[in-house]
Parts: sequence; structure tokens; C-alpha cells
Amino acid sequence: HTAHYDTIIHNYLKKNPLSNDFNLTYKKHSEMRYGENPHQAASAFQVPGDNSNSILNAKIHQGKKLSYNNIMDADAALACLKEFSTTACVVVKHANPCGVAIGQNMLDVYTRAFSADSLSVFGGIVALNEECDQSVAREISKIFVEIVLAPVFTDDALAIFSKKKNLRVLSFGKILPREKLLEVRNIVGGIIVQETDTSVVTKDNLNTVTKVEPSESDIDTMIFGWKVLKHVKSNGILIVKNNTTVGVGAGQVSRVDSVDIAMKKSGQAIKDSILCSDAFFPFRDSIDKIAGSGIKAVLQPGGSVRDNEVIAACNEHGIAMVFTGQRCFKH
Repeated sequence: HTAHYDTIIHNYLKKNPLSNDFNLTYKKHSEMRYGENPHQAASAFQVPGDNSNSILNAKIHQGKKLSYNNIMDADAALACLKEFSTTACVVVKHANPCGVAIGQNMLDVYTRAFSADSLSVFGGIVALNEECDQSVAREISKIFVEIVLAPVFTDDALAIFSKKKNLRVLSFGKILPREKLLEVRNIVGGIIVQETDTSVVTKDNLNTVTKVEPSESDIDTMIFGWKVLKHVKSNGILIVKNNTTVGVGAGQVSRVDSVDIAMKKSGQAIKDSILCSDAFFPFRDSIDKIAGSGIKAVLQPGGSVRDNEVIAACNEHGIAMVFTGQRCFKH
């Protein structure tokens, strides 16, 4: 107990969060049936005194006990959801967003997020940043999902969900912007620590580098896309349209392969869409691939030694390209 107390005081008083003496302390929140796979033991541990609107503090209205994978996916969904102040829905599968939309009406927003990749939604996590009412609950109940997250649920919504006994329904209260926390990962012999990526890209950060310029509406869609892309595993390619994701290419070791997957997922919705890339294009091959597909603009960090070749390819194909000046890798 003394060591536990001393660590809390030390971390509270120290000025540098990444100090030479780095100590962490947690209390067990819950035991789990198993970890990522049945042969792995697992438990959840919580920061002492934490009262954030997080998955570990969420109110569980019904459903089976949360598993290791449930908590990982739900936390990923909530992190992406916190990027938005307007009405939003985030659908996550294996810690990657597979459908995200923003708008004015929650039922419409959920419908667009679901339709973005209705196949991948099966067995996923649905997260809403506003009240879940009867109309939204009725639509969600038409498919199999593991968890539904929302700040609050109406009684009618809970009554609808209660018919699905295994569905986990969690409320987390008022949603707040992401905090700059420390992310800790274990490696053999130690840990590596970094700040959470809470950076925000605005219109002032963007730089159009092609002859064709994007419209104001395109710029707004790019900013929406970048907020989602920050939560897609690298190499990450995201295709967006009308403030909705239409194709996600996540976690590929080749950027051009991620482009292929995102294009395939987009289907006919690719017409007049925008492609967002989490890092620069090392070659022009991805631009040549999307030429004639219907993609009208590209958002990427820039910074490649072949930027001029990539820009030239966009100019040849009549595609607008915008640089953010920063990347958003996620591993």
C-alpha cells in the first residue's frame, strides 16, 4: 500500500510525464474469462481514482460480461467517437473503424455508418455520441452486434435491446474530447511510452499542391476523414464522401494494397469521393491506380522524396491533392 501511495504522489507532482524514474500503479478492475484467445489469462486494471467517461467506468445495462476483445474494441470506438462534436456514429470491428458518419439526425447517421460496410458490422461495436432512442435501437437490433455504446438510452430503447439477452449495452454519460494521456506498451525487458495523438488538423493546416483545387465542401470532408483515419491501423487508407466513410483499407504492409482494399470496399460509392492516406505516398503507383475510379481528391501528409512525381501524377489525372504536413500512423 505504501508503494502504491508513493507512486500516485510521485506521478501527481512530477513535471515531466516521461521522467527518468517512471512508475505506474493500477488496481484490479475485473477478471476475464480469457484474453485475446481462450488459452491466454487476462484481467482489467484501472488507474486509482479514475472517473473518466471510459469503458471501465461505463454503466452496463445488460448482456454478458465484457471480454478482453470487447474492451479493446469498445475503447477504440469511444476514442474515435470523441473526435466529433456533432452527431456521430462509429462502428468498429477488430479495433478498426469500419463505418463512421456524422450529420444532424442520429437515425440517419447510424444508417449511413452501417451502410458504409454492412458486412463488417456483423459482430462489431456500435457507438453513438447522443441519446439512443427507440427508432435507433430498433434498427440496431436488426443485426448481430457485440456492444452498443451511447451516453444514455431511453427506456423504450432498453426495452428493445432487452430481447437480445447476450447484447452488451453500455452508457458512459456525457462525452468529452480526448485527453492527452500516456500510451504504454510492453516490450521484452521494458515498456515504450508515448503521448496519445490528440492533434487536430484544421483548414489552416492544409496546403493544396495541385492545379485542381478542392471545394470548401471537399475540405470539410477531408477534415472529417482525417479524424477517422487517426484511428485506422497503418498502413491506413480511407475513402470518404458526404461525411461518411465508404471504404477502409487498414493494416496492410504495402500502401498500394491498402488502396486496393479501400477501393474494393467503396463499390459504386467511390464516385466523387476523397481518399485519405495516413502517410506519404512513396511512389506514384497509388495515384495511377485511382485514376478514373471516381476519386476526385487526395489528402495526405506529404514529405516523400518523390512528392513531385506524385503531384505530377495527380495533375495528369485531374485529381486535387492536399497536404496536411503531418502523418497519423497507428500501430
